[in-house]
Amino acid sequence: MTATFLLNSILLGAGLSADAFTVSLANGLHNPTMSRRQMCVVAGVYGTFQAFMPMLGRGFVRLAAARFAWFQRWIPCAGAALLLAIGANTVREAFGRPADTPSQSLTPATLFAQGLATSVDALSVGFTLAVHALPHALTACAIIAAVTFCDCLAALAIGRRFGLLFSRQASLSGGIVLAGIGAKMLLRAL
Repeated sequence: MTATFLLNSILLGAGLSADAFTVSLANGLHNPTMSRRQMCVVAGVYGTFQAFMPMLGRGFVRLAAARFAWFQRWIPCAGAALLLAIGANTVREAFGRPADTPSQSLTPATLFAQGLATSVDALSVGFTLAVHALPHALTACAIIAAVTFCDCLAALAIGRRFGLLFSRQASLSGGIVLAGIGAKMLLRAL
């Protein structure tokens, strides 16, 4: 492993974690009373998805790239649809509760959907990892996961801080951000 490979993996992690960072910021805004333990779980889920998806993409390439080429085009659309739905639901919830009441609705199903939606672009990174031996690919994925974890923890802390100040507005903003990311992903895919 070279220093260039490690640096490229760190930069790749920073690029891939951008959507997860934004969603984490929205989650922090939406759930301002989130505990440190919950923050670690949320960041861990995103990091895990960001590590798993490139390996899944690598497996697709190694097994049958030609058979699944049509599927690659629709992957961002699936992620976009998930984020649009989650964002719309968050906005709906913001209007359904009193103005100064923080939300606590980050369920395991929602977290799973967010992790999947924010990591679908990492699937295509696996296509580039197919040229590397398994130890190198696993190292790259571990670095991507670590960078994502750190970025998401920071975003959750920032979002949580502002979410306590602006409860309903923060939740509404968080939902709009999620829906906006979904719309951006959909436009990029089309």
